[in-house]
Amino acid sequence: MRSLTVDEISILERNGCRADDWTGINVAEDFSPEYVRNVDFYGEVTLGVFDKSITMEEGFSRHSGISRAVLRDVTIGDNCLIENIGNYISRYDIGEECIIANVGTMTTTEGATFGQGNAVAVLNEAGDPNVIIYDGLTSQMASFMMAHSAEPQVWQGLQQMANRYIADRRPERGTIGYRVKIVNTSEIVNTVIDDDCEINGATCLSDVTLKGSPEANVYVGHDVICENSIVQTGSSILDGAKIDNCFIGEACHIGRGFSAESSVFFANSYMDNGESCAAFCGPFSVSHHKASLLIGVETSFYNAGSATNYSNHAYKMGPMHYGTLRRGSKTASGAHLLMPATIAPFSMCMGKIQSHPDTSLLPFSYVIADGNTTRLAPGCNLATVGTYRDIMKWPKRDKRPAGGRRSIVNTQWLSPYVMQYVAGGRKLLEQMCSNAADEENGETCHQGCTIRVSSARKGISYYDMALRMFLGDAAAQMGDKLPTSTIGTGEWADLSGLLAPKSEIDQMASDISNGTIGDIEAMERRFADIHLHYAEYLWNYAYSLALDYYSLDTITSDDIDMMVNNGNEAHAQWLSRIRKDAEKEYRMGDVTEQALADFLATLQ
Repeated sequence: MRSLTVDEISILERNGCRADDWTGINVAEDFSPEYVRNVDFYGEVTLGVFDKSITMEEGFSRHSGISRAVLRDVTIGDNCLIENIGNYISRYDIGEECIIANVGTMTTTEGATFGQGNAVAVLNEAGDPNVIIYDGLTSQMASFMMAHSAEPQVWQGLQQMANRYIADRRPERGTIGYRVKIVNTSEIVNTVIDDDCEINGATCLSDVTLKGSPEANVYVGHDVICENSIVQTGSSILDGAKIDNCFIGEACHIGRGFSAESSVFFANSYMDNGESCAAFCGPFSVSHHKASLLIGVETSFYNAGSATNYSNHAYKMGPMHYGTLRRGSKTASGAHLLMPATIAPFSMCMGKIQSHPDTSLLPFSYVIADGNTTRLAPGCNLATVGTYRDIMKWPKRDKRPAGGRRSIVNTQWLSPYVMQYVAGGRKLLEQMCSNAADEENGETCHQGCTIRVSSARKGISYYDMALRMFLGDAAAQMGDKLPTSTIGTGEWADLSGLLAPKSEIDQMASDISNGTIGDIEAMERRFADIHLHYAEYLWNYAYSLALDYYSLDTITSDDIDMMVNNGNEAHAQWLSRIRKDAEKEYRMGDVTEQALADFLATLQ
């Protein structure tokens, strides 16, 4: 860089430019003042060259340059187009080939954090913060933080790791990356905007980091207010959405006036119209409708029906209650859950559920409000068209670039995590049936739910189907290979997309406490290693489960053949029941014959 020449200063002044001190202006060696007009300079300003046109939209280009702007302590890269700045741009480093037009104010204040390091209280709205947000946060890390925030040594270690990560990467002032476009926007304060991001018509971005990339940029649209938040690659915030103290993960969509406060969203979550508060929305969490409120709830692979509502006031002590809808669960239109509540994987909730149920051991169930009673039909959601469509669509709908996915999203549906509940639920239902005095019309209660004995017997058959499919598939994949360890034979956890033996997660917590793990990168490597060994850990679990389920002392090649055959038969039975479910809907007159035929053709 060099100082301006006397001739260049004269040309700039003839172009309507002013400076409080021309010696504070430095320019690129090949700088030409021709395309700098009506600009006021304050403090130290560095300018690149303006020697080519940049594309505004397809078929329309304009020459780069600066006009009608006030610049204070800024650096501007080569071939930017900056014009019509209503107030000023202050303390920003702007990359090459950016378009900044019709913007009110862009400024960085002293001590800006750019949204990094905010501590969010998810689930318990009235509780202490339990997730620290930073631009590299993954769904696994957030889930781990949430699960261990009440353990002082672990939480302190996590805070220290996050703080070091942020300190190593925090810029001294606002930065605008390469080929960024910011137009028709009122205010940008303390905001970092990465390469190829676009902001068009936003109202305000304050204390925000946008992590874009050439493969997956971030788009912020009209009337958006985004404060104290981080937005990761491939995400969009549109149509008057209001975001405060939130983390928006990879390839998420927030739009149509959705309002989010103190919430986190990960990997392909899609939110329109409604609102959230203190929500932990894991991968593929979806809410499309007005009057839907996600508050104090943890979800993943979830779909909210219209007017879904959660109550985090159990009585009068404040909004301190929360609950979990485990992966694959849904809520029907008008569903209302009074927290606390825990809903098992792949369950459907209907009506106003007031009994604070814990259905953990009974996955694939219908949970239905019947007045003040909550009725549960175990297992029947296993073989429905809806469940089939869900498990088939998730792997195909991941919009994140294949080479740049930070959060781990395992879409396996019959996994050890789910099967531990299926196996436990089957034993629970058998015990219920054996204790029932009236096998025909009798009812039994479990964790706030009423279950008919006849439904329990059907549930056993559904769980048998799932167990045989799972064991058959595992046997077909691994053959008569013996397990290499006991890792995975115990309890499993779902860290918002990462399916992992709980023993491995517990070991990570212990390693943080004793200092073995000391940085974010080591945590992410450990998560990746667990995911890499998923098939091995699955077989360890499946082998142990098969010994118990089939009452075997060891597993021979003949046993493997038996398991595979049973799995194939169960799979055929599963598809047959799904086919009947689709035909039932057709007979109701709700779908056309062609729609039915198209769906049946997809059955695998």
